Amino acid sequence: MANTSPARSAVGTTSAPDAAGPGRPAATRTLLLAQLGNSVGDGAFYVTSALYFTGVAGLSAGQVGAGLAVAWAVGSSAGMPLGTLADRRGPRGVSVLLALVTAAAVASFLLVGSFPAFLAAATLFASAQSGLAAARQALLAGLVAPADRTAVLARLQAVLNGGLAVGAALGGIALHAGTRGAYLAVFALDAAGFVLCGALLARLPAPAPAPVRAPGPEAGGASATAVLRDRPYVVLTLLNALMLLRMPVLSLALPLWIVQRTAAPGWTVSALFVLNTAAVTLFQVRAARSVTDLESASGAVRSAGAVMFAACAVFAASALPGLGAGAAAAVLVLGAVLLVAAEMRHSAGSWQLGLGLAPADRIGQYQGFYGAGVPVARTLGPLVVTTLLIGGGPLGWLLLGAAFVLAGTATGPAARWAARTRHPNGQEPAGIRPVVREP
Repeated sequence: MANTSPARSAVGTTSAPDAAGPGRPAATRTLLLAQLGNSVGDGAFYVTSALYFTGVAGLSAGQVGAGLAVAWAVGSSAGMPLGTLADRRGPRGVSVLLALVTAAAVASFLLVGSFPAFLAAATLFASAQSGLAAARQALLAGLVAPADRTAVLARLQAVLNGGLAVGAALGGIALHAGTRGAYLAVFALDAAGFVLCGALLARLPAPAPAPVRAPGPEAGGASATAVLRDRPYVVLTLLNALMLLRMPVLSLALPLWIVQRTAAPGWTVSALFVLNTAAVTLFQVRAARSVTDLESASGAVRSAGAVMFAACAVFAASALPGLGAGAAAAVLVLGAVLLVAAEMRHSAGSWQLGLGLAPADRIGQYQGFYGAGVPVARTLGPLVVTTLLIGGGPLGWLLLGAAFVLAGTATGPAARWAARTRHPNGQEPAGIRPVVREP
C-alpha cells in the first residue's frame, strides 16, 4: 500500500499538513494506539469465547461452529457496502460508528442464551468487523501518503500481534479462573477496547468523502458495486484469498497434524503459535521495507508462495517414520519459521497491491471486497485444510504448497493487468498526498 493512487484526479495534489508520515507522525501514533486498544481485548476474546459459549451460554459446539460460519459468510459480504458507505460519507465517521457497533455486538454476547440470539449477535459482530476493516483502510489511505502506507501497515500488524499476545495472556487468566465473572470481564474488556478505538479514531483529521464519479467505463463507473466489474481486481482478490489459506494452517491444521500424525509433544502447538506471534511483532516492519511499488509487491507475493511450499514440504516431513519427539519438534519449528517468513512477505505485498490498485475515490468499497478473503479463509479454510491435510497426509501438504506457488506466481500478471486498465502506458502515476480537512 505504499502505492500511488490510480485515480489521481479524484483526490487532488494538495499536500496534507496533518497527513501521517515522516514529517508528521501524530496520525500514525493515533492509528497505532487504536489498533492496540482493540487488539488486546480481541486476544482475550479469541481464547475464551468458545468455552464461554459452550460452558456458560449453554450452546453446543456444533451450534457455535455453524453460527460462526454463517456469521462470517454474511460479514464477508457486508464489507463492500460498508466500505462504499465510508467512501461516500467519509471514512473517519464510518470507522468510529462501526467501532461502536462492534463494541455493542461484543457486549450483546453477554445476553446470549439461545442459538438465534447467538447467531444474531455473531452476525452483527462479523459484519461490523468486516466493515470496520474496510473503513479503517480508507481512513489510513486518506491520512497517510502513498509512499508511507506499507510501512505504516506493517507497524499496525506488529502492534496487532503484540496486542493479541497480551490479550491471550489475560484470557488465559480468565480460563484458569473458569468463572462466569471472569468470562464476562473478558467480554467487557473487548467491548471497552472497541469504544477506545472509536474514541481515538474520532480524534483524527477527517479525509473528505470521495466525490461521486460520473458513470464511465473504468471499473463500472460510479456504481456501488463497481469493484465486481473490475475483472483484474477480482482475479487479484481471489488469488489473495487462496494465499490466505495459510491462516487455518497454524490455528487448526497444525495442532491436529501434530497430535494425530507426528511424535512431537503436545506443547509444540503452543510453541509454534508463540513463535509466529513474536516473529510478526518483531520483524513485520523490516519484512515490509523492500515493498515499495507494484513490482516489488508482486515479487514479495511470488516469493511468499515459494516459501510456503517449502514450509508445507517440511511439515509433511515431520511425519516421517522413525522421527522421535525431539526431531519431529525441530522439523516443525523449521516449518513454522518458513511459514511466518512467507506470511510477513505475503502481508506486505498484499497490502501494497490491494490499496495501490484501488481507485482513490472508492478505496473503502475496494478494500471491503479485497478484505473479504479473510472471513472466507476463516469460513472455508478449516474445511479445506483439514480435508486436504489430515485426510491426505504428506501428499495433501504438497498439494496445498503447490496451490500457494500457483497463486503467488499468478499474482504478478494479475497485478500488471490491473495496472494497465488504470494506466494504459503501464506506468504508475507519481506519488501524491491526499487532501484532508480538519475535524
